[in-house]
Amino acid sequence: MPAIPELSGVTAPPRDLYSVSRLTREVRVLLDRGLGVVWVEGELSNFSQPASGHWYFSLKDRDAQLRCAMFRTRNTGVGFAPRAGAQVIARGRISVYEARGEYQLIVEHLEEAGIGALKREFERLKVKLAAEGLFAAERKRPLPRFPRRVGVITSPSGAALRDVLNILARRYPPAAVLIYPTPVQGAAAVPALVAAVEAASSRAECDVLILARGGGSLEDLWAFNDERLARAIHACALPLISGVGHEIDFTIADLVADVRAPTPSGAAELVVPDRLACLDAVSRTAQRLIGGMRRELRGSAVRLAATERRLALAHPGVRLNQQVQRLDDLAQRLGSAMRACVDRDRVRFADGSARLERTSPRHLLRDARARYETMHARFRAGIGQRLALVSHRLALARRALNTVSPLATLSRGFAIVTGADGAVITDGGAVKPGQAISARLARGSLSARVIGHEEDH
Repeated sequence: MPAIPELSGVTAPPRDLYSVSRLTREVRVLLDRGLGVVWVEGELSNFSQPASGHWYFSLKDRDAQLRCAMFRTRNTGVGFAPRAGAQVIARGRISVYEARGEYQLIVEHLEEAGIGALKREFERLKVKLAAEGLFAAERKRPLPRFPRRVGVITSPSGAALRDVLNILARRYPPAAVLIYPTPVQGAAAVPALVAAVEAASSRAECDVLILARGGGSLEDLWAFNDERLARAIHACALPLISGVGHEIDFTIADLVADVRAPTPSGAAELVVPDRLACLDAVSRTAQRLIGGMRRELRGSAVRLAATERRLALAHPGVRLNQQVQRLDDLAQRLGSAMRACVDRDRVRFADGSARLERTSPRHLLRDARARYETMHARFRAGIGQRLALVSHRLALARRALNTVSPLATLSRGFAIVTGADGAVITDGGAVKPGQAISARLARGSLSARVIGHEEDH
C-alpha cells in the first residue's frame, strides 16, 4: 500500500477550550434550565446563619446529602426555628456554587415535613369554602360599638381566657362576660367548639362572640381549620371575632369570622372600646357641646337685642298710631270717593231722567194725538170734498138717467106690459085674449086680463 502523503496547507480546526469558571457556569445554566423547581424532603443538618441573615444548611438521608442556601428575603417567612435533626421539606431550584464547583439547592420555601399534608388540606378547604361564599366580604357584619355582654368561646384553663378577661375589664368594665367553656385542642375540640357556637347563636345571650385560643403549632390549631366549625361560624346569628394563635397564624375560622384579630388579646381590644378613649371622647364632646351652647347663647343674645331694637322701632303703639292715621286717611278717601260716586250717579240720573223725559209715552201720545187730529181734519175735509164731488156727479148721472129712463117715459103716461113670465110684451098679437098681463106704470103696476087686441093699420 503506498504511503499517503501529508496534505500540505491544511490546518486542524481550533479547539474550544473551557475555563473552569466557564464550564462551571455552563453546568449551572444547564441545571437551572433542566430541573426547574423541585421539592426535596430530608433531615436538616449543618445549619448556620452568619451576620448577613442568610441560612446555610444540608439536607441528608441515609445515602446522600445536599447542600442548601436560603437567602434572608426568603427565610423571614418561615414559621419555625430550624434545628439539627428536624425532618423538613424544601422547595427550590438546583444551582451551582461556582466558587467551589459544588451544586446546591437554592431554597425558596421551607416547612416541617409533618406540616405539609396539613397545609395542603388547609389550602383545599380554603378554596372550597371560598367558592361557596363563606369568606365573602359583603356577608361580614360590623361589631357592635358598645356591647353590653361579650361571649367568649375558649378553654376555661387557658392563658387566652385570662388575657381576654384582663383586657375587657381594663378597657370597658361595663361589659358583662359570658364564658362558653370548651376544649380547643384534640379530638374532642371540634364537636365542642361547634356546639358552643350553635348554643351561643340560638340563645342570643350576648351582643358579640370571641373565639379565642393561644398560639401553637399548625397541629395544635388544627381544630380551627375544621369544615364543621367553619359552617357553624357562617350560620351564627351573632357577630363573631376570631383571635386564634399568634399574628402569623391564619386559620379557616379567621377567614369565616366577621372580624379576624391577630391574637386573643387583640380580639378583646377590638370587641370593646377603650374606657379612657370613651371618657376622652365624652369629655371632648362635652367641651364641644359647652362651646356650642355658649356660641348659641351669644348668638341668641345678639338676636334678642336686635329683636328688641326692631320691636322698639315697630312697637304696637307706633304701629297702632300708624294704622289709625291710615284709617283716617282711608276714611277721608272713602268719603271723597262716595261723594264723587254720588255726584257721578246724580249726573247720570239727571241725564237718564232727561233722556227718559224725552222718550216718555206722554210726549209720544201728545204727538200722536196731534198727528191724529191733523189727519182726522184732513180726512174729514177730504171726505167732504169727495162726497160733494160724488154728490155732484150723482146728480148729473141722475139727470142723465132720468132723461133716458123708462120711468121718465112712464111718467108721461106710458106703461110697460109684461107677461106672466115677466117678459115685456111689445106685440099685441103675441097675447091671446083672456091671458093675464101686468102693466108697470110710473107709480105702481096693474094686473089685467086681455079681452082682445087690435091690429095696427
